[in-house]
Amino acid sequence: MITEPLNWIKSSYSGSGGTCVEWAPAHASTTGVVPVRDSKVPAGPVLHVPATAFAAFVAGVKDGTV
Repeated sequence: MITEPLNWIKSSYSGSGGTCVEWAPAHASTTGVVPVRDSKVPAGPVLHVPATAFAAFVAGVKDGTV
């Protein structure tokens, strides 16, 4: 469970279309877990993804395989 406040960053791929993902990179660098949420529902659920899996996902998005 995360107890400290997180500094959320909106994905640069979100654009202005309303499909927005936010993540907390500072938390990821200290814990190895990437918190991810929907920016339209900041009080909603947060996914906790292992940093290695998140990095693989981002790489796949960038190269078009995901």
